[in-house]
Amino acid sequence: MGDNTAQREWPLWEIFIRSQHGLAHKHVGSLHAADGESAILHARDVYTRRNEGVSIWAVRAGDIVASRPGDKEALFDPAQSKVYRHPTFFPTPDGVKNL
Repeated sequence: MGDNTAQREWPLWEIFIRSQHGLAHKHVGSLHAADGESAILHARDVYTRRNEGVSIWAVRAGDIVASRPGDKEALFDPAQSKVYRHPTFFPTPDGVKNL
């Protein structure tokens, strides 16, 4: 069985890595794997060669749901009139580093 056959049969996974100094996971790429556990192991080998990650997320690409560019106005414009939703509306307590 060649590589092309494996890629047709295995689902595509989107890989997210959280760095040692970061608070959020960031998308680093995609790979094909038989299951989630294999996707994590492959992602470790491909995307964290220099020990830069502390956490890996593997999300099956087919399970991702995204908004359409044409929905931008309906989704985001109403928030502009609600200033209380912006983080600058609230005072940040002393000593708080990350919200």
